[in-house]
Amino acid sequence: MRHQGRTGPRHRPQGAREMNRKDLVETVAREAGLPTAQADAALAAMLDGVVAAVAAGEKVTLPGFGTFEQRSRAARSGRNPRTGALLEIAATLAPAFKPAAAFKQAVVAG
Repeated sequence: MRHQGRTGPRHRPQGAREMNRKDLVETVAREAGLPTAQADAALAAMLDGVVAAVAAGEKVTLPGFGTFEQRSRAARSGRNPRTGALLEIAATLAPAFKPAAAFKQAVVAG
């Protein structure tokens, strides 16, 4: 396994915390004035809807938040890291998220 260094996917700014699903459900419940069970059900329905729509090839746009969509990855050549042998990597579809300008600005403003 290759070391990712300070720019790898596991690096977070010092002092940053991670929000998990439970934290998000509690935030939704508090902000919407809902019982936790209803907030959890609403979040689950929203996520299921986004996944189903993107899987079906639809684009899901949430103004002020961002857009979820499918993106095509072209076939390409690669190398087996253990043997160095060339191999062909097949074309595939991948989910993608593009944040809205307001979301980007909120992150930059911190």
